[in-house]
Amino acid sequence: MSLSAEEKRRFLKALEEDQEFRYAVAGLLGLGEVLNELRRLREDFNKYVEKSEKRWRQNERRWRENEKRWKEWFDTWKKFLEDYEKRWQENERRWEEERKRWEAWYKAWREFLEDYKRRWEDANRRFSRIEEALGAVAESQYTRYVWEDLREEIKARGELVIRRVRSAKVDNVDVDLLVETDRRVYVVEVKIRPRVEDVGALLAKAEVVRGALSKEVVPVLTGAWIGDDVEKYARGKGVLVFSY
Repeated sequence: MSLSAEEKRRFLKALEEDQEFRYAVAGLLGLGEVLNELRRLREDFNKYVEKSEKRWRQNERRWRENEKRWKEWFDTWKKFLEDYEKRWQENERRWEEERKRWEAWYKAWREFLEDYKRRWEDANRRFSRIEEALGAVAESQYTRYVWEDLREEIKARGELVIRRVRSAKVDNVDVDLLVETDRRVYVVEVKIRPRVEDVGALLAKAEVVRGALSKEVVPVLTGAWIGDDVEKYARGKGVLVFSY
Protein backbone atom coordinates (compact mmCIF):
# COMPACT_ATOMS: atom_id res chain seq x y z
CA MET A 1 0.00 0.00 0.00
CA SER A 2 1.41 3.34 -0.99
CA LEU A 3 1.10 6.49 1.10
CA SER A 4 0.01 9.84 -0.09
CA ALA A 5 2.27 12.82 0.09
CA GLU A 6 0.36 14.20 3.07
CA GLU A 7 0.60 10.90 4.94
CA LYS A 8 4.32 10.73 4.26
CA ARG A 9 4.78 14.25 5.56
CA ARG A 10 2.91 13.49 8.78
CA PHE A 11 4.87 10.25 9.18
CA LEU A 12 8.24 12.00 8.82
CA LYS A 13 7.16 14.78 11.18
CA ALA A 14 6.12 12.18 13.75
CA LEU A 15 9.53 10.48 13.43
CA GLU A 16 11.19 13.82 13.93
CA GLU A 17 9.14 15.06 16.87
CA ASP A 18 7.90 11.91 18.68
CA GLN A 19 10.67 9.90 20.28
CA GLU A 20 8.40 6.96 21.29
CA PHE A 21 7.07 6.79 17.78
CA ARG A 22 10.59 6.81 16.47
CA TYR A 23 11.54 3.90 18.75
CA ALA A 24 8.38 2.01 17.76
CA VAL A 25 9.19 2.42 14.12
CA ALA A 26 12.80 1.48 14.74
CA GLY A 27 11.64 -1.64 16.59
CA LEU A 28 9.41 -2.59 13.72
CA LEU A 29 12.36 -2.12 11.41
CA GLY A 30 14.67 -4.29 13.66
CA LEU A 31 16.72 -1.31 14.87
CA GLY A 32 15.68 -1.49 18.52
CA GLU A 33 18.73 -3.43 19.60
CA VAL A 34 20.99 -1.03 17.69
CA LEU A 35 19.35 1.94 19.36
CA ASN A 36 19.62 0.35 22.79
CA GLU A 37 23.30 -0.28 22.15
CA LEU A 38 23.75 3.28 21.00
CA ARG A 39 21.91 4.41 24.16
CA ARG A 40 24.25 2.33 26.32
CA LEU A 41 27.25 3.66 24.43
CA ARG A 42 26.03 7.20 25.00
CA GLU A 43 25.52 6.51 28.68
CA ASP A 44 28.97 4.91 28.94
CA PHE A 45 30.46 7.82 27.03
CA ASN A 46 28.71 10.29 29.33
CA LYS A 47 30.06 8.41 32.37
CA TYR A 48 33.54 8.40 30.84
CA VAL A 49 33.29 12.11 30.14
CA GLU A 50 32.06 12.71 33.69
CA LYS A 51 34.93 10.65 35.16
CA SER A 52 37.42 12.37 32.86
CA GLU A 53 36.12 15.77 33.92
CA LYS A 54 36.32 14.67 37.57
CA ARG A 55 39.90 13.46 37.10
CA TRP A 56 40.73 16.59 35.21
CA ARG A 57 39.34 18.72 38.03
CA GLN A 58 41.32 16.64 40.56
CA ASN A 59 44.50 16.98 38.50
CA GLU A 60 43.86 20.66 38.02
CA ARG A 61 43.43 21.04 41.80
CA ARG A 62 46.69 19.13 42.37
CA TRP A 63 48.47 21.21 39.76
CA ARG A 64 47.26 24.34 41.44
CA GLU A 65 48.40 23.01 44.83
CA ASN A 66 51.77 22.04 43.35
CA GLU A 67 52.00 25.41 41.63
CA LYS A 68 51.30 27.05 44.98
CA ARG A 69 53.95 24.92 46.67
CA TRP A 70 56.44 25.64 43.89
CA LYS A 71 55.71 29.34 44.15
CA GLU A 72 56.17 29.23 47.92
CA TRP A 73 59.41 27.27 47.49
CA PHE A 74 60.61 29.66 44.80
CA ASP A 75 59.77 32.69 46.96
CA THR A 76 61.59 31.09 49.91
CA TRP A 77 64.62 30.23 47.75
CA LYS A 78 64.59 33.66 46.18
CA LYS A 79 64.48 35.27 49.61
CA PHE A 80 67.33 33.02 50.75
CA LEU A 81 69.41 33.96 47.70
CA GLU A 82 68.72 37.65 48.23
CA ASP A 83 69.68 37.36 51.91
CA TYR A 84 72.77 35.33 50.98
CA GLU A 85 73.76 37.89 48.36
CA LYS A 86 73.26 40.66 50.90
CA ARG A 87 75.40 38.85 53.47
CA TRP A 88 78.04 38.09 50.86
CA GLN A 89 78.22 41.75 49.85
CA GLU A 90 78.45 42.74 53.51
CA ASN A 91 81.25 40.22 54.11
CA GLU A 92 82.99 41.35 50.95
CA ARG A 93 82.81 44.94 52.19
CA ARG A 94 84.24 43.88 55.55
CA TRP A 95 87.00 41.86 53.86
CA GLU A 96 87.89 44.86 51.76
CA GLU A 97 88.03 47.04 54.87
CA GLU A 98 90.17 44.44 56.65
CA ARG A 99 92.46 44.20 53.61
CA LYS A 100 92.92 47.96 53.62
CA ARG A 101 93.64 47.91 57.36
CA TRP A 102 96.21 45.13 56.92
CA GLU A 103 97.82 46.96 54.02
CA ALA A 104 98.02 50.14 56.08
CA TRP A 105 99.37 48.20 59.07
CA TYR A 106 101.90 46.35 56.90
CA LYS A 107 103.00 49.61 55.27
CA ALA A 108 103.41 51.30 58.66
CA TRP A 109 105.26 48.26 60.05
CA ARG A 110 107.51 48.09 57.01
CA GLU A 111 108.28 51.80 57.24
CA PHE A 112 109.00 51.34 60.95
CA LEU A 113 111.36 48.42 60.22
CA GLU A 114 113.11 50.31 57.46
CA ASP A 115 113.52 53.33 59.73
CA TYR A 116 114.70 51.06 62.55
CA LYS A 117 117.14 49.37 60.16
CA ARG A 118 118.49 52.75 59.02
CA ARG A 119 118.89 53.88 62.62
CA TRP A 120 120.54 50.59 63.58
CA GLU A 121 122.94 50.76 60.65
CA ASP A 122 123.73 54.37 61.52
CA ALA A 123 124.27 53.39 65.16
CA ASN A 124 126.49 50.50 64.06
CA ARG A 125 128.56 52.84 61.94
CA ARG A 126 128.90 55.20 64.88
CA PHE A 127 129.74 52.37 67.24
CA SER A 128 132.27 51.05 64.75
CA ARG A 129 133.93 54.44 64.54
CA ILE A 130 133.90 54.72 68.33
CA GLU A 131 135.21 51.18 68.64
CA GLU A 132 137.97 51.90 66.14
CA ALA A 133 138.86 55.10 67.97
CA LEU A 134 138.83 53.38 71.35
CA GLY A 135 140.74 50.46 69.90
CA ALA A 136 143.38 52.77 68.53
CA VAL A 137 143.65 54.60 71.85
CA ALA A 138 143.71 51.34 73.78
CA GLU A 139 146.28 49.80 71.44
CA SER A 140 148.48 52.85 71.80
CA GLN A 141 148.12 52.78 75.58
CA TYR A 142 148.72 49.04 75.93
CA THR A 143 151.61 49.21 73.50
CA ARG A 144 153.23 51.75 75.77
CA TYR A 145 152.51 49.61 78.83
CA VAL A 146 153.86 46.43 77.26
CA TRP A 147 156.94 48.22 75.95
CA GLU A 148 157.80 49.40 79.45
CA ASP A 149 157.47 45.87 80.85
CA LEU A 150 159.08 44.24 77.83
CA ARG A 151 162.05 46.63 78.01
CA GLU A 152 162.72 45.40 81.54
CA GLU A 153 162.40 41.79 80.34
CA ILE A 154 164.89 42.41 77.52
CA LYS A 155 167.27 44.18 79.85
CA ALA A 156 167.10 41.29 82.30
CA ARG A 157 167.98 38.92 79.45
CA GLY A 158 171.05 41.04 78.62
CA GLU A 159 169.89 41.89 75.12
CA LEU A 160 170.44 45.10 73.16
CA VAL A 161 167.42 46.70 71.46
CA ILE A 162 168.14 47.40 67.80
CA ARG A 163 164.72 48.78 66.79
CA ARG A 164 161.15 49.21 68.02
CA VAL A 165 158.33 49.62 65.47
CA ARG A 166 154.63 50.14 66.11
CA SER A 167 152.15 48.87 63.49
CA ALA A 168 154.93 47.10 61.66
CA LYS A 169 154.38 45.10 58.46
CA VAL A 170 156.51 42.03 57.72
CA ASP A 171 155.82 40.17 54.47
CA ASN A 172 152.31 41.73 54.37
CA VAL A 173 151.61 40.64 57.93
CA ASP A 174 150.53 43.37 60.39
CA VAL A 175 152.28 43.39 63.76
CA ASP A 176 151.05 45.71 66.54
CA LEU A 177 154.53 46.10 68.03
CA LEU A 178 157.77 44.65 66.77
CA VAL A 179 160.89 44.85 68.96
CA GLU A 180 164.16 43.54 67.52
CA THR A 181 167.25 42.93 69.67
CA ASP A 182 170.66 41.67 68.82
CA ARG A 183 169.49 38.11 69.49
CA ARG A 184 165.72 37.91 69.22
CA VAL A 185 162.59 39.48 67.74
CA TYR A 186 159.58 40.15 69.95
CA VAL A 187 156.23 40.06 68.13
CA VAL A 188 153.54 41.77 70.24
CA GLU A 189 149.78 41.31 69.69
CA VAL A 190 147.53 43.83 71.51
CA LYS A 191 143.88 42.81 72.19
CA ILE A 192 141.41 44.25 74.70
CA ARG A 193 139.81 40.84 75.25
CA PRO A 194 141.95 38.23 73.49
CA ARG A 195 140.56 34.84 72.54
CA VAL A 196 142.17 31.49 71.86
CA GLU A 197 141.95 32.23 68.12
CA ASP A 198 144.02 35.40 68.67
CA VAL A 199 146.77 33.25 70.20
CA GLY A 200 146.77 31.12 67.09
CA ALA A 201 146.97 34.21 64.86
CA LEU A 202 149.91 35.52 66.96
CA LEU A 203 151.81 32.25 66.58
CA ALA A 204 151.24 32.36 62.82
CA LYS A 205 152.65 35.93 62.66
CA ALA A 206 155.64 34.83 64.71
CA GLU A 207 156.43 32.13 62.13
CA VAL A 208 156.27 34.67 59.31
CA VAL A 209 158.62 37.05 61.15
CA ARG A 210 161.01 34.19 61.98
CA GLY A 211 161.21 33.28 58.33
CA ALA A 212 161.67 36.91 57.23
CA LEU A 213 164.28 37.98 59.82
CA SER A 214 165.97 34.63 60.48
CA LYS A 215 166.03 35.16 64.23
CA GLU A 216 164.47 33.54 67.23
CA VAL A 217 160.99 34.99 67.71
CA VAL A 218 159.25 35.52 71.04
CA PRO A 219 155.46 35.97 70.72
CA VAL A 220 153.93 38.40 73.23
CA LEU A 221 150.23 38.77 74.07
CA THR A 222 148.79 41.71 76.00
CA GLY A 223 145.28 42.84 76.88
CA ALA A 224 142.89 44.07 79.55
CA TRP A 225 140.68 41.01 80.04
CA ILE A 226 142.58 37.83 79.44
CA GLY A 227 140.67 34.76 80.49
CA ASP A 228 142.37 31.99 82.44
CA ASP A 229 141.83 29.51 79.62
CA VAL A 230 143.38 31.90 77.07
CA GLU A 231 146.36 32.70 79.31
CA LYS A 232 146.96 29.03 80.07
CA TYR A 233 146.83 28.13 76.40
CA ALA A 234 149.15 31.02 75.44
CA ARG A 235 151.76 30.21 78.05
CA GLY A 236 151.63 26.56 77.02
CA LYS A 237 152.61 27.68 73.49
CA GLY A 238 155.60 29.71 74.79
CA VAL A 239 153.85 33.08 74.58
CA LEU A 240 154.75 35.87 76.99
CA VAL A 241 151.55 37.28 78.54
CA PHE A 242 151.11 40.76 79.95
CA SER A 243 147.71 41.66 81.40
CA TYR A 244 146.67 45.25 82.36
